Amino acid sequence: MRPRTWVLVLAAAFALLQLANVTGRDTPDTKNYLSYALSLGGGSEREVATATIDYVCASRASTARRDQSVHVVRFHRPDPTEPVMAECREREWRAVEPRLAAGPAGGHTVPFMPERFMRIFEARPGYPVFLVPFVMAFGVTWGLWAASVVIVCAGGVLVFLILRTLSAGVPLALAGQALYYVLPCGTTAMRPMAEGLLMTLTLAAVWGCALVLRAGRARAGLALVAGSLLALFTVKHSQALFLGLCLAAAGGLIALRRHRRGRPPGRYVPALAAVGLAGVVVTLALARLLHYPSETDSLQDLLTDHFARPDRERPWAEFWQLQGNFWVEWLRRQAREPLFVAALAAGAWGALRRGGAAGGFLVAAAFTGILTQAGHPDINIWGERLIVLAWLLPVVGVPLLLEPVVRGRVALPAQGHADRARAVG
Repeated sequence: MRPRTWVLVLAAAFALLQLANVTGRDTPDTKNYLSYALSLGGGSEREVATATIDYVCASRASTARRDQSVHVVRFHRPDPTEPVMAECREREWRAVEPRLAAGPAGGHTVPFMPERFMRIFEARPGYPVFLVPFVMAFGVTWGLWAASVVIVCAGGVLVFLILRTLSAGVPLALAGQALYYVLPCGTTAMRPMAEGLLMTLTLAAVWGCALVLRAGRARAGLALVAGSLLALFTVKHSQALFLGLCLAAAGGLIALRRHRRGRPPGRYVPALAAVGLAGVVVTLALARLLHYPSETDSLQDLLTDHFARPDRERPWAEFWQLQGNFWVEWLRRQAREPLFVAALAAGAWGALRRGGAAGGFLVAAAFTGILTQAGHPDINIWGERLIVLAWLLPVVGVPLLLEPVVRGRVALPAQGHADRARAVG
């Protein structure tokens, strides 16, 4: 079959596997994004609240039912779906009803949390806008599932395109696509929250760098990087800021390294750095112009458990203390289960050894996951989802690392056939 057929087969296989878990994927952020999307679709505030709460509670009830069915003590008890649904609805409405009765808050999200917290999600319209056509066409449950499948499949296709642009063979490019689906990046991207779209747009920016540096398509590649940064601003402006900073830093370091080796930096590395720097400037300017929540608001949100407690008087001092404690504990846990760190090391080696300058920009893009986690040093956040962007490094870098091995194994049988042909002759 042609490579594009294999790409579609992998994507279709992944989509079919996701039918095993259509529900039960929600996170605390899901109801904020979903209510935003339903509001954009034209629903009234109460209709949006009802549909959102029903989805979240049905998801939790489904999870409770499946968990009980395999519990060694409770598996024979009555189905817990109805009690869990009723309890969940009562709890959610108890929090929302007073805020709805107080009058419109002026935003698109249902006030599940204090207004200061909801302003953070009001500044992220990109993912809700993406959800609208899916939710309107297929309903809430299937719409969220379909949107997640599209996001993850698109990310896998981008991994394939990046590897092919970096001259990896078709089997290894397909392996990279499969890695994206089966590693935590694919699992996280299937959750109805913004991280999946963040990864897809970040991969689009990496592909743009590869097009500029390896395919000679400078105009298309630079436009793709700039467009990805602009789209990231609408999804989560901190990611646009981090990616722009990392691309600019990568371009500067690559140019400096070439200068020290007596080589010219070329036109395209500085151009990519300039696009990244422009992304930083535009992000900061737009965030200020639109009065988006500042880094101080984000810091108080972190330290006050989503504004459930009074603001901290010395937030930065507490933040840096928490930062140190977090990374010590994180490293201790990684030492116990070092798969992630080992995968990062292998991915970085492959990217830098085989990817050239484009590999440096890949490392920079993956490093945004470290920066995102550093901005929210909370060890209890579900599934290490904040650092998930770092998994893009092994997804692309490991196939690059294996390229010489695979090429050698293919070349050896070919050489053997040639030797036998000469012997026969």
